[in-house]
Amino acid sequence: MPQDSSAEMVVLLIAGIDEAGRGPLAGPVVAAAVILDPDRPIDGLRDSKELGERERDRLAIEIRTHSLAWAVAEAGADEIDRLNILQATFVAMRRAVTALRIAPAEALVDGNRCPSLPCPVRAVVGGDRSVAAISAASILAKTARDQKLNELDCRYPAYGFAHNKGYGTPEHLAALARHGPCPAHRRSFEPVRQPSFDF
Repeated sequence: MPQDSSAEMVVLLIAGIDEAGRGPLAGPVVAAAVILDPDRPIDGLRDSKELGERERDRLAIEIRTHSLAWAVAEAGADEIDRLNILQATFVAMRRAVTALRIAPAEALVDGNRCPSLPCPVRAVVGGDRSVAAISAASILAKTARDQKLNELDCRYPAYGFAHNKGYGTPEHLAALARHGPCPAHRRSFEPVRQPSFDF
């Protein structure tokens, strides 16, 4: 009698998870979860930091089109300030995993710390370079966060978010000194929390 192959299929449902935006002074931290389709491999998946913007955008479209499931979620600056950046990152990761239209059997997270998830989870140091699903998540998180910062740039044009993506570039720091923080800034981060920047 032939064996039921459903158990074998469950093993394939592994979600890769990664984040973008832990270090910037402004904007959300964004996490993505991706379950790749083994029958529809995507060429060129790598850590998003190793790709140019055009290549990231192209791959993001392929990932959203060809994956079995994907989701992107964020934790905002207010949550980062309230929880700390690590815990806010874990919140974004949980939101991404629970938003997947297919529940994964296991999740692999880039790094050496794991969030609490509704499925077994393992940390993979350097996973964004060695695990295709994590690379895909890295690309989705980065492109989604870049889009979010472009939107914030339209709302708060003085800070150059479209160019600096919230990182503490000299131009961003100069704008922060001139105008003080906006609602997108992380008040718990130096130098945003300096007393001279308080309203």
